[in-house]
Amino acid sequence: MKPQEPPESGPAAAAALEALKQRACESVDLNSARLGALSRDIWSRPELAYAEHQAHDALTRFFSGGDLPGAAWAVQPRYKLGTAFRADWGAAAARDPLRIAFLCEYDALPGLGHACGHNLIAEVGAAAALALKAALEGLAEPAAVQVGTSPGAAGSAPRQHLTLCAFVPQVTVLGTPAEEQGGGKIDLIKAGAFDGLDVVFMAHPSQENAAYLPDVAEHDVTVKYYGKASHAAAYPWEGVNALDAAVLAYNNLSVLRQQMKPTWRVHGVIKNGGVKPNIIPSYTELEFYLRAPSRKELSVLTEKVENCFKSAAVATGCKVEIKGGENDYYNVLPNKSLQKIYKENGKKLGIDFISEDAILNGLSGSTDFGNVTFVVPGIHPYFYIGSDALNHTEQYTEAAGSQTAQFYALRTAKALAMTALDVIFKPGLLEEVRKDFREVKLKEEEQINPAEPKKESVVGVGACASH
Repeated sequence: MKPQEPPESGPAAAAALEALKQRACESVDLNSARLGALSRDIWSRPELAYAEHQAHDALTRFFSGGDLPGAAWAVQPRYKLGTAFRADWGAAAARDPLRIAFLCEYDALPGLGHACGHNLIAEVGAAAALALKAALEGLAEPAAVQVGTSPGAAGSAPRQHLTLCAFVPQVTVLGTPAEEQGGGKIDLIKAGAFDGLDVVFMAHPSQENAAYLPDVAEHDVTVKYYGKASHAAAYPWEGVNALDAAVLAYNNLSVLRQQMKPTWRVHGVIKNGGVKPNIIPSYTELEFYLRAPSRKELSVLTEKVENCFKSAAVATGCKVEIKGGENDYYNVLPNKSLQKIYKENGKKLGIDFISEDAILNGLSGSTDFGNVTFVVPGIHPYFYIGSDALNHTEQYTEAAGSQTAQFYALRTAKALAMTALDVIFKPGLLEEVRKDFREVKLKEEEQINPAEPKKESVVGVGACASH
């Protein structure tokens, strides 16, 4: 096939970009069987956070395999974490490439398997990366070519060379373990895995299609109460009941809910409630997740919840140990430029997106991708998989492994790859994406660390809250 040389602007440029998008989509279709097999392999062998060894091996084999079309990927197994990986293509000798990254998740849930469809996330990330690579390989010069002229054929006018971008693209795939527990992406951020990346893409299975959902900030906490054992019938007054502390804490939180904002969430379990009915429990343990729309609100909620735990200890005479998780999940920062382009591409493929009102009023969870959006511009759309089952249920596990889900997952991969091509080739889009990133991040950080307010003298002013 003759290499393409897309022009810089005008109708010809638009046509050339559409041709590259078509090539990307064709690549997804060409590789659909092996992509489906990869997803099914991960789905059929669910593994928990930080223990996704078989999924890691399946993905690294996939990108190392000689049966993939085009030039080879440079694969780094066990990249900075035991079950993370990295695969790179293109721009090996470039001084300052434009680094486009696709993320793969692949951990499962205890007792439910892939009830959140992370096998499909891995498949979508892999498919979109292959698609972008296929489109870029079709160019006459994957590296940027400045506007200029070269001698034409004998007796003809000089030939002008133009390309759509001034960047040398590099495609990266990051395998990011432990989203359901622990926050593998946060570990990778701390280890420098996201340093130098320019734009990051991934997509999450759901019950609807949305370019953005307001995933919220999350803090997990483990609470341990220490009391004193005693015979519960003969001399209970000698004991200090740690189970009473746990029950009081649970009830304190139930009372707190009246003063909680509708967008706040507190949910948890009593993991250890004692040993035997005739022994005053000397130890109990609770695990809770706290969620709020922003990091600022999460800190307010956390203080209120911890007071509930502490007061239960005071009431019962127990000692309490409150320990937060190592990694807090941040809320996902929106990027309007990426979301707009993704929706435009998705609609061309027949994706029907939910309304803005549905997005604002809808329920959402938490993801460590939120932390990624604080260090690099990114997009985290949601996609329908052909089932109305709810995430984190047995029914969703079945749906995530079904053949029906394949059409929707691969369609989403096409939309991601098309959006990445827009970022690379549409003049000014990358800077718009970066501008959105800077502005939204600055606004968020100003909420967390507001500027010192001006001090003013106020006399005779009171405040009254309405009912």
